[in-house]
Amino acid sequence: MASLAADGSDAAPPAPTATPTPAISVPNTPVSSLATEELSNPSGSPTRPNMVGDGQEFMPHPLNNLVSPLLTDMYQLTMAYAYWNAGRHEEHAVFELFFRKNPFEGEFTIFVGLDQVLAHLKNFHFSDSDINYIRQLLPNAKPEFFDYLANMDCSQITVSAVRDGTIVFPRTVLLKVEGPLAVGQLLETTLLNLVNYPSLICTNAARMRLAAQPKDRPDKKVILLEFGLRRAQGPDGGISASRYAVAGGFDGTSNVLAGKLTGIMVSGTHAHAFVQSYTGFHMIQDPMLDNVDFLAQVQELRKTKPAWMETNSSELAAFVAYALCFPDNFLALVDTYDTLNSGVFNYVMVAICLIRLGYTPKGIRLDSGDLAYLSKECRRRIDDAADEHADCGDELRKSIIVASNDIHEEVLLSLNNQGHCIDAFGIGTHLVTCKAQPALGCVYKLVEINGSPRIKLSQEIGKVVIPGKKKIYRLLNAEGCPLIDLIQRESEPPPRAGERVLCRHPFQENKRCLVTPTDVVELLEVVFDGPKGYCAEIATAEEMREKSSSQLKTFREDIVRPLNPTPYKVAVSQALYSFLHDLWLQNMPIPELT
Repeated sequence: MASLAADGSDAAPPAPTATPTPAISVPNTPVSSLATEELSNPSGSPTRPNMVGDGQEFMPHPLNNLVSPLLTDMYQLTMAYAYWNAGRHEEHAVFELFFRKNPFEGEFTIFVGLDQVLAHLKNFHFSDSDINYIRQLLPNAKPEFFDYLANMDCSQITVSAVRDGTIVFPRTVLLKVEGPLAVGQLLETTLLNLVNYPSLICTNAARMRLAAQPKDRPDKKVILLEFGLRRAQGPDGGISASRYAVAGGFDGTSNVLAGKLTGIMVSGTHAHAFVQSYTGFHMIQDPMLDNVDFLAQVQELRKTKPAWMETNSSELAAFVAYALCFPDNFLALVDTYDTLNSGVFNYVMVAICLIRLGYTPKGIRLDSGDLAYLSKECRRRIDDAADEHADCGDELRKSIIVASNDIHEEVLLSLNNQGHCIDAFGIGTHLVTCKAQPALGCVYKLVEINGSPRIKLSQEIGKVVIPGKKKIYRLLNAEGCPLIDLIQRESEPPPRAGERVLCRHPFQENKRCLVTPTDVVELLEVVFDGPKGYCAEIATAEEMREKSSSQLKTFREDIVRPLNPTPYKVAVSQALYSFLHDLWLQNMPIPELT
């Protein structure tokens, strides 16, 4: 069993708690625990994430009530009016959402946020107050335009997308939006907002998950908990960080509201402030546990070793008080005063007394100092005590060591290189703020209007938009390892397993390769069909996590490694290459030198 502590003053890590019931009710006790092995597949979570934990099968609204058609840029409204005024608002348009560069100097990204996109599409509607406000912004617009907005929805919109948790790469189409020009234009900013940060935080979490895994112990389950709420960019950043950190491989969060809204595991025990609040044993009002004077037992045990008599008494009193409240979930923050000469010894005393009453203590948390060294020394002291107290040894050795203290990807890699005895990490600031790279950079571009492919050119080759409606295929080898992602025109026949296909770099003529795939996976699928009234089911954070982690295992290690990764190839078909460059030449003026 594993329960983790949280430090109120320093954004401390939480304790693993049982996943809420399908109704996402809060248990009567503040903390309940999950075994370490249960953390990878918590039970009891709702089948679908919900707004208010009501157990419904589909999220009725986006998690943030601010998500509405007005969550957009002003120029989307001015363009929508210009389209309408010119009678072009119902023209059939195709927009595509993608990004140009992987974050964190890596070579992969995990796409998430589709769940919120679908909720927004399903609920897209301008309220009366929205219309009145837009009248103020566009005072010279014709009155009929506001009637048009009042009746606007996404009933004529069709969206194809890759699924939440899919590993994606630059230029890969993540969302393809088809429908009336004005509606598609008004969706741009909101969809980018709903995809950019979730995909960034999920990718960051996945990189930390990979970095935390000891290379010499590939089967060890390392617990990762997100507790960055106090450092997040506002309430929405906190909720999104909690949900999508789990999607990227984390086990839970300290964020209580995120647990209620999305059904993810919530955990937490005590902070430094709790330890500091005690000044001595006299503050323990009721020392009884299971009809035994628990405080007296701890005090008697303390007398058996001179080193234990020198520990901080007020810290020991705090540990006893907490153990009396949560004997099944006792995890102690041991660095308030002196980790090795007080905290870990005080934990051992309380833990031994709990074990003798039939309870299983959970462990300790380190929140400062040399984590590699301290974790090994704490483990040695705990194991030495287990050897000296044979009646408690087996249970005492199960004590886990949790670490926090400004942890990020490089720290995790360094700890593994040094060697350590840490079983769980609580990670906050560097995770939720994505301090290493604060934005992903997704873009949303028009690629077709009324069946006519459109291109956007740029003096920066990487910003040239590949025109027309497209499909994306992932070509796999016999071992199921992805070889290349192939972008094709929608009108082309799909590549077939066992048939060789020419794959070309979209902008560099000399970069090309031949691939004979063993299997072919189409990445885009229809997830929202307004005309047919279809909306795909959204994934839970745990389902996203399962998809992302299983996909990462299929890619070559050199592609997902943290340092100097090998770029994954994204190519276009010969037909799309030729079409792209023909259209490029048609639209690029020929300069005349004078």
